[in-house]
Amino acid sequence: NDTLHDLRPLAPAQRHQLAFHCFDALAEGQAFDLVNDHEPRGLLMQFHTLHPQAFNWQVVQADPGYWRIRVGRVAPGQGTAPAPERGKAAVVAEAVVAPDVAHL
Repeated sequence: NDTLHDLRPLAPAQRHQLAFHCFDALAEGQAFDLVNDHEPRGLLMQFHTLHPQAFNWQVVQADPGYWRIRVGRVAPGQGTAPAPERGKAAVVAEAVVAPDVAHL
């Protein structure tokens, strides 16, 4: 694919959805770039949760209001994405991926 997707105009709830849709369309060895208005740590956490060791994550550009990230699909076990940071982003990512349904 090697395409660019600008997430900035989208509503926050749609940004992660588009990123995963783009990733799911990739074959091994393909990549896409995304642009966001902040460092997408929550998205990185979700990728680690949903696709552990099966993606690459490279920060191409990091400027105030403009973060460009290259996300690539690789064979399982071959991913070189940076380790996710624990903290607020981790809690948010886990809540989105595995919501607590005990309250329902």
